[in-house]
Amino acid sequence: MGTDGDGVALADLLAVLERRYPAATAEEWDAVGLVCGDPTQRVRRVLLAVDPVAEVVDEAVELGVDLLLVHHPLLLRPVRSVRADEPKGAVVHRLVRAGIALHVLHTNADSARPGVSDALARSIGLDDLQPLSAAPADPLDKHVVFAPREDAERLVDAMAAAGAGEIGEYARCAFTGEGVQTFTPGERARPAVGTPGQRHTGPEARVEMVAPRALRSRVLAAVRAVHPYEEPAVDVLELAAWSSPRGLGRVGVLERPITLEALAGVVAQALPFTHHGVRIAGDLSAPVQRVAVCGGSGDSLLDAVRASGADAYVTADLRHHPASELRERARGGAPHLLDVSHWASEWPWLQGAGDRLRADLEEVGGSVEVTISTRHTDPWTSRIASPGGPVRCGPRTGFLVRGAVGRPTRSGGPVPGRRGPLASADGRPRPRPAARAAGP
Repeated sequence: MGTDGDGVALADLLAVLERRYPAATAEEWDAVGLVCGDPTQRVRRVLLAVDPVAEVVDEAVELGVDLLLVHHPLLLRPVRSVRADEPKGAVVHRLVRAGIALHVLHTNADSARPGVSDALARSIGLDDLQPLSAAPADPLDKHVVFAPREDAERLVDAMAAAGAGEIGEYARCAFTGEGVQTFTPGERARPAVGTPGQRHTGPEARVEMVAPRALRSRVLAAVRAVHPYEEPAVDVLELAAWSSPRGLGRVGVLERPITLEALAGVVAQALPFTHHGVRIAGDLSAPVQRVAVCGGSGDSLLDAVRASGADAYVTADLRHHPASELRERARGGAPHLLDVSHWASEWPWLQGAGDRLRADLEEVGGSVEVTISTRHTDPWTSRIASPGGPVRCGPRTGFLVRGAVGRPTRSGGPVPGRRGPLASADGRPRPRPAARAAGP
C-alpha cells in the first residue's frame, strides 16, 4: 500500500474495506460503496457515523476529515438530481466542496462477521453467536488431479497460488493419496511416462483441493501449466451448498437466565439514550437466556426468530401487524419482543468498525486517524407517555380516551406518564436495573 506518512490513497483504503465488507454480500436493493470522492485522494482522517445527514457533515467539516464512512445510504432510492437546495444534494455539494469522500457500508456490514448485529449482541452480553438468517457460503469446487508422485507438491503450490486450498484462516489445504494408474498411449502420443502403443501401469498421486467456483478457470489453467501429462486427468466436483458464518441478525445466549424485564434494562443501559427507549411485548417476569438480535429494521426476520428457539428478540422498527401476529402465535410465551431505536441499535457497531479499519490498514502498512461521530441522529426528539389506567369511552363521543376511570385526562400541556427504569423520558443517566434471575 502506498503510504508516505501522509495517509493512504482512498482507493487502497476502499480495497481494505472491500475485503472485510464485500459489496457482493449487500442485498440486491441496497446502495453501498463510494458516493463521492476521488479514489486517488489521500485519506488521513476518517469519521464513522450511522447517518449521512447535515449535522454529521458539519461534524466532518469541523474535524477536517477526508472520508466520511457511514452505515446508511445517502441515495438508497433513485434521485433525478443533486441540487444544492435539496437535502441530499446539499450533503453531496458540502462534501465535495470540503474535499470529503463519502462511502457507505450498509447491508454488507449487516451480514459481515463481525458486523452490525454482532456488535449489538455483544453489547448486551450474548455469547456463542450464530447468524439468525445465514447467508449461503460461496459455491465451492473440489479439484481432483492425478499426476506422478514427484509432481504432487508442485501441483499443490500452483493450485494454491491460483486461489485453491483456502479454508477459513488456513491456506494451501490439500489432500494427497497414492494409487495405481494404467493407460495405453496412442502411436502419435508423446507420454511423460510409458511408451506409445504399450500398456503402462505405475504409481500415481491423487491431489484434492477446494476452490471458489468463481476461480475454476484460473485453477484449471494453473494445473495445465505445471502438469507433465499431455492430457491431465482432472475431476471438478461441484460441492453441495451450505451456510456461511455471514448473514443477517444474530442469536446467542446469556451467561445465565434472567427475566425479560431485566433484559430490557440491560438493553436500555447498553445503548445510547433515545426518547424511544425500550418497548416490550411479553411477560416481564418471563425467563430469557437465548436471545436473537438484529441491528436496524428487523421484523422481516420474525419467522427466523421463531425457528431459532429464542426466548426474546431485540431489534428496531417493529411494525404493529407483524409484531401482533408473532405474539398471537406465541400464545403469551416466547419469543418476547424488545423494540429499540433504529439508530441506537446500529450505533454500537461504529467503534469496532473503526478499530478493525485501523488494524487492517496497519497490516498492509497504512495508517489513518479514526474518529467516531458524537452526533445524536435519532430523529425523535421528545416523547409524551399516555397516562396509565384502563381504556374507556369518552361521554357522548364513542372515542377512546386513556386515563383512570372517574378522572379526566389533562387536556393541555404535556401529559405526565409513568416513569420507570426502562422509560427513556429524559436524558439523565438511569441506574442499571437489577439483573433479577428468573425463578422457576
